Amino acid sequence: MSINQPMSGPVSEKWLNKYTLAWASWDWGQAAINAVMITFVFTVYLTSDLFGDKDHASLVLSQALTVGGLAIAFLVPVTGLRADAAGRRKLWIVVNTLILVAICAACFFVYPNPAFLWFGAILIALMSVVSEFAGVNYNAVLNQISTKATVGKVSGFGWGMGYVGGILALALVLFGFVEPIVQWPGASSENSLNLRLIALFSAGWCLVFALPLFFIIPESPPASAVKIPLKDSYKVLFATIRNLWSSDRNLLFFLCSSAVFRDGLAAIFTFGGVIAAGTFGFAPSEVIIFAIAGNLVAALGAVLGGRLDDTLGPKKVICGSLAGLLVAGAGVFLSPGASGFWIFGLLLCLFVGPAQSASRSYLSRLVPAGREGELFGLYATTGRAVSFLAPGLFGLSIALATPFVASGSAQRFGILGILVVLALGLLLLLPIRSPRNPDA
Repeated sequence: MSINQPMSGPVSEKWLNKYTLAWASWDWGQAAINAVMITFVFTVYLTSDLFGDKDHASLVLSQALTVGGLAIAFLVPVTGLRADAAGRRKLWIVVNTLILVAICAACFFVYPNPAFLWFGAILIALMSVVSEFAGVNYNAVLNQISTKATVGKVSGFGWGMGYVGGILALALVLFGFVEPIVQWPGASSENSLNLRLIALFSAGWCLVFALPLFFIIPESPPASAVKIPLKDSYKVLFATIRNLWSSDRNLLFFLCSSAVFRDGLAAIFTFGGVIAAGTFGFAPSEVIIFAIAGNLVAALGAVLGGRLDDTLGPKKVICGSLAGLLVAGAGVFLSPGASGFWIFGLLLCLFVGPAQSASRSYLSRLVPAGREGELFGLYATTGRAVSFLAPGLFGLSIALATPFVASGSAQRFGILGILVVLALGLLLLLPIRSPRNPDA
């Protein structure tokens, strides 16, 4: 099959084939952006005292990410809709991935000086925006390379590959740059060279593992012969929401409920390192080691959850995972020391993977053919629309606990705010009808 030949259905009777491997390889490469740059390493560098007051640096970063989140909410659904109509999903994955790699590489020039704080924060925000642009079309490709009977396994495999990619990337960063096993010129901490070189490493990792998708996955066919002018894109978007309200409220309600519990899932990773360091006294290297272990457990959970997804259905997998997360989160809150955090923290990671994977496959089962990019764009937008919820309740729980606990002990109560969001997402999901069994 030619690289440019459109592909509208599964390309092989076996779900694990060169197309699913090439698709999942992109997630493997993307892990360096998410795990290394945005979550565990580079943003920690950017909010350190190398850039002045830590609180001020954190505020600057949050402001930049907030603006980036607004850009995603306004632009992502339109880009997915237009890519569907034109049959250019892969083209835009390629374009956005290359832009993402360039932005990541530019972080090398974020020198350890307060004058470079805003520059670094803007680059991180731009990475989050472009990553979402690429991710919408990447998720939409899922229906091209799977069937209704295998979409759960394929989605879980993709998430699992992403987690394993994060494990290896974090390990190489830890033992090659942060605490190098072998001393080499790039491991020098002078002018934070080792931390800035991590940006070049992550850019290269992302690009290399995106290449299989670039050259193996065929382009999607156009969903319509009629092109949608840019000025009319938002009219079509709002018409889509109105039509969903009148014709498929089940799908619309799922988008809303998933937005809530996905915000809770994101908060687990966003604040996991913060809690490990602030509440349980983990050193930076210990945070990375826990992140590696957590990614490994999450990968196993995602793959196992994908198989259960195709057997039991995605709703049961999501509900079971959210219930497990509530139990594990309560365990973290009640843990007196680091050993308890390791046990219940890893249990959290075990349930995060299946919930993320099954949420994506749930939507894939509901989406009409030819509208994947459009509705995955809405999927991203609804998630961003409530992205303030978990961080807000995390901070509110800490603020409410502060007057009643010893100094430095209030952060633990932020966990309760995240659990409230997960519980709310579970309650909103329960009344929603499950997608039809693919074997029915």
